[in-house]
Amino acid sequence: MSLRYGYWLPMFGGWLRNVEDERMEATWRYVRNLAIRSEQIGFDLTLLAELNLNDIKGVDEPSLDAWTTAAALAAVTDRLELMVAVRPTFHHPALLAKHAANIDQISRGRVALNVVSAWWRDEVEQYGVAFDEHDKRYERTAEWLAVIDGLWSTPRFSHSGAHYTIRNAILEPKPVRKPVVYAGGESEKAKDLIALRADAYVMHGDPPERLQPKIDDMRRRRERLAPEKPPLSFGVAGFVVCRRSEEEARREVERITNVKASARGFANYEQWLAGTQLEQRVTLEDYSVSNRGLRTGLVGTPEQIATRLDELERIGIDLTLLQFSPQAEEMDRFAIEVIAPRAAGTERVAV
Repeated sequence: MSLRYGYWLPMFGGWLRNVEDERMEATWRYVRNLAIRSEQIGFDLTLLAELNLNDIKGVDEPSLDAWTTAAALAAVTDRLELMVAVRPTFHHPALLAKHAANIDQISRGRVALNVVSAWWRDEVEQYGVAFDEHDKRYERTAEWLAVIDGLWSTPRFSHSGAHYTIRNAILEPKPVRKPVVYAGGESEKAKDLIALRADAYVMHGDPPERLQPKIDDMRRRRERLAPEKPPLSFGVAGFVVCRRSEEEARREVERITNVKASARGFANYEQWLAGTQLEQRVTLEDYSVSNRGLRTGLVGTPEQIATRLDELERIGIDLTLLQFSPQAEEMDRFAIEVIAPRAAGTERVAV
């Protein structure tokens, strides 16, 4: 399977915590036009992140809702896979299974789940939802996934557990195809749960030499915990800076990582760090660009970026989850300079 190109839908109006206006509005009109255009230029998937508050531009700024946006996009796109983030703390599994199945019907089989934890205590408290600490979140998620799978797979489903009780429930119509479950996490509990229950492991940005051991580890866990299931597939986040020269790319990275400690998202970022169990120390550069996107190394000329994508593909990456700023213009550039030449198997000299 060749590398697929996915991208983060700009639900929050941008990805850069130090740049006020990235010329990408958090509006239905912007994301609709972007999704339609992305299908035309070679992208395969879009990830709709789920937060009720805007953790990048500041909590007072707009933040689109993931599931209602996904339903609307299902009706106006034709082939784009819609990977919708879902946090078990915020969604009863039986009701979410129904929502997802219905959107999957609308899209004719293009819905996928990105299961994530509710790490942001302020958001949870504002919305009146119980906040689970780290290990309890994964205990809930394991049960939540069992309920979802049961409702999608059987004519009637019952379940009695620590968090949810389902009695002889019927879910019709079923999804066109059972949605793929993507998940990420770096704690031991998270990795074991993903190896047992998920279909794909998605990672924060990192270079190939750091990603390879993670992939090898997750493959071993899959073989040990769920040998009856197909092998996991693997995705990685990345922020793209594609320019005519290395010097131009370097200047753009300097501009977007000019950290201001007073930036509005900094307190939210600190809460995220406190609520997660990451394998690596983070830097202020990681603060500047979300999801450790710069670490993946998709910065430079089109030829350098294509070479890095080849390296990612060789170590087992099936999917890239890319961010761009401004999104529409830079996605067009990436499609022309990188996607098209890679598809054709040719090199292109930047002009």
